[in-house]
Amino acid sequence: MADALVIANADGLPPEGTVVPVRVRLVARLMAPVSHTSRARVTVDGKFFRVDGRKFHPKGVTYGPFARGADGEPFPPRERVLEDLALLRELGANLVRVYHIPSRPLLDLFHEHGIKALIDVPWNKHLCFLDSPAARGAALERVRAAARACRSHPAVFALSVVNEIPADIVRWSGAAAVADFLDELVAIARAEDPELLCTFGNFPPTEFLRPRAVDFFCFNVYLHERRAYENYLARLQMLADTKPLILGEFGIDTLREGEGRQAEILAWKIESAFRHGCAGTVVFAFTDDWHKDDRPVTDWAFGLTTAARVRKPAFEAVRRQYAAAPCFPLPAVPRVSVVVASYNGAATLRTCLQSLEHLNYPDYEVILVDDGSTDGTREIAAVYPQVRTLRHDRNEGLSVARNTGLYAATGEIVAFTDSDCRADEDWLYYLVSDLMHAGCAGMGGHNFLPPDDSAVAAAVMVSPGGPAHVMLTDRVAEHVPGCNMAFYRWALIELGGFDPVFRKAGDDVDLCWRLQQRGYRIGFSPGGFVWHYRRNTIQAYLKQQAGYGDAEALLERRHPENFNRFGGSIWHGRIYSPAKIGVETSRPIIYHGLFGTGFFQSIYNPDPGLTLMVVSSLEYHVLVTLPLLVLASVVPYVGTVGVASLLLSLGMCVAAAWQADLPRGRRRMWSRPLVALLFLLQPVVRGGARHRNHLRGQQTPLSARETLDSLTLEDRAESLEQLRYWSEAGVDRTVFLRRVLERLDERGWQNKPDGGWNNYDVEIYGSRWARLELVTACEYLENGTQVLRCRLRGHWSFVARAVFCSLAGLLLIVIGVSGIWWLWTLLLVLPLVAWRLNLAQRDLSRLIVTFLDERAKELSLVKLRGERK
Repeated sequence: MADALVIANADGLPPEGTVVPVRVRLVARLMAPVSHTSRARVTVDGKFFRVDGRKFHPKGVTYGPFARGADGEPFPPRERVLEDLALLRELGANLVRVYHIPSRPLLDLFHEHGIKALIDVPWNKHLCFLDSPAARGAALERVRAAARACRSHPAVFALSVVNEIPADIVRWSGAAAVADFLDELVAIARAEDPELLCTFGNFPPTEFLRPRAVDFFCFNVYLHERRAYENYLARLQMLADTKPLILGEFGIDTLREGEGRQAEILAWKIESAFRHGCAGTVVFAFTDDWHKDDRPVTDWAFGLTTAARVRKPAFEAVRRQYAAAPCFPLPAVPRVSVVVASYNGAATLRTCLQSLEHLNYPDYEVILVDDGSTDGTREIAAVYPQVRTLRHDRNEGLSVARNTGLYAATGEIVAFTDSDCRADEDWLYYLVSDLMHAGCAGMGGHNFLPPDDSAVAAAVMVSPGGPAHVMLTDRVAEHVPGCNMAFYRWALIELGGFDPVFRKAGDDVDLCWRLQQRGYRIGFSPGGFVWHYRRNTIQAYLKQQAGYGDAEALLERRHPENFNRFGGSIWHGRIYSPAKIGVETSRPIIYHGLFGTGFFQSIYNPDPGLTLMVVSSLEYHVLVTLPLLVLASVVPYVGTVGVASLLLSLGMCVAAAWQADLPRGRRRMWSRPLVALLFLLQPVVRGGARHRNHLRGQQTPLSARETLDSLTLEDRAESLEQLRYWSEAGVDRTVFLRRVLERLDERGWQNKPDGGWNNYDVEIYGSRWARLELVTACEYLENGTQVLRCRLRGHWSFVARAVFCSLAGLLLIVIGVSGIWWLWTLLLVLPLVAWRLNLAQRDLSRLIVTFLDERAKELSLVKLRGERK
């Protein structure tokens, strides 16, 4: 794939059969003229747009408003429009943003010249329109009339239902109410033209507005300092999330900044926007000839041309940038190895490999690792001889398969996707570009539901447990899904690759955490996305979630510091997922600035109500609802409480399904009931798998136990709770703790070091039934010596507590149901069980005391015995 390929295109490209270097391919694709006779409409395609099967990147300018002519229209005469269209084609523009509704003849002119129109609907947004039924109705009617006037015209790119609602008006009416009204405007427009793309023009003072129905985000951004501008682009991409982002206005006033400064700033603004994954840009403005409220504007000069259409230097600067956009040259082109690990993935493998054949990147290879598949994977792979296929004789698991690809890779960068994914053609370009510019060791991106996936898959997508990225900041990720990630090969080799213990899932989470533990960062690329086919049946979805539960149990053993007492994962960043992870119970907090005058009025979204979602967990069903329902046979009124508990769980699932954002076009009558069912079943299945692994024990490997048990425990009478070690020269307490952690890791002894929030230094999991907390302190004596003090606090493990409580509950239920008084003697079993658990805790303490004594000897510390004087 790195050498050559054949391009056959009659529209200005080399003749059929000509062999063209792959580096030329991207240029050829961008330079090919657009067919102006096509009646195809623009559609959303992930983070970008398509028209007539090809990507469409808006490269626009604002056009007007102009003085009204003799016909009353706020556009120039036909002759002037034709001259302007010729200049626009010379500029390389393919879109104009207009602020009045163009006539059909004007749209026809745009279409003949290959220009599309982003149309803003003018209505009186400066009124408190939600307080006035008349103003509200007028806005709805203006949008309806605009959509009807432009219905089905191929020159229409999209309809903007409003542009820049004043921040104080939004604050007056309420952000939620205004967002709902914007959704209503979009619904009115779509009722007239179902295929019409809709958006609204937003700007920093109202960046918090979040209407759900818009097809893409359109922001007007006037920032002239490059770092601030690029930081804000990263923020806007997080706000846009899965939808395309267009810069609807940005420009420079030449009266104040000068023409040279205008050319310079617009050049880097356009390049930065496209490099940051923006779908398109619109420069403000085409000409200095523009009017506001039918009056000429003479104290601003944002145009690329003067009012007389004389080109300014910025015209040539924008022309050069639009010719290069969207894929600007990379500073280097490192070779990339794309690894696809597949086990019985024949159903989607062909689609995956076909997409990887047509990536717009000059130097890459594709490695398919067939992990012992028994379906048609081998036959499909044979159809693609340019793909390096490596086969395992038997199924080794996901991590081993990815390691096979990693060690066979010849690229400086190794990218991973799955056989149930289809890559966007610019996937590698954006991943590599962002990886090189961000200074990270790895990079991830979005994974979207393909347009051809089923309605069941759409319901699965908005249900819990799907692949999601977790963001620490607008640029830095805590986790990226394994179906779309890329890393420098040296970083993966340094880590020793993927941990083979993860056979089905969890390998990506483990890898991300290990990279960050070594001080490396992981970035996120908004433009580098793949299409990810979801599970198409309930059975397949639940089987996947069971596998995720198994992986979580393994992750907890590897990274206990990232899990809570109940085995739930702890994320420090924000989870970005199409599924509602919890139920939204409170409004977002908006910073408006003093008296609502802030220019950047940011929104702070509270975390969803995860506490409420606990009522749908397996633990809640087993420890709360089930005992209440069982006790109902003995104590009647308890049954009412049990039914209420069950209804609470069902209600939370229904609420989550009601809030789910199902894709438009794949909503069925049964979609939300199905989502509610999956919200009910998923925690039970996933939690059951996780706890099944917990019950198998978190024991130290046998080799480690044998090593510790073989040590001599000389003084069994001494304290197992407090230890003291004396040093004449002194030793740093953190040095001792690091030595303890190193030896624990070497011997495979599971541990959880303090993350800064605990009142202990290390938590040690030594057996299925017990765990210990180690706390240290250093005493400085008068003679210059030191005493290192260690305290061991023993606790029952989660499994021990679960077994004891379950046994106690079971005995109480048996006694209550039977009504036989002497069965109360069965409760005497509980002290015996507690004694046995405490004995296991004491055994663990003996082992750890001896272990600490050995570490102290390594550091030349002397153990002090007896009582402290």
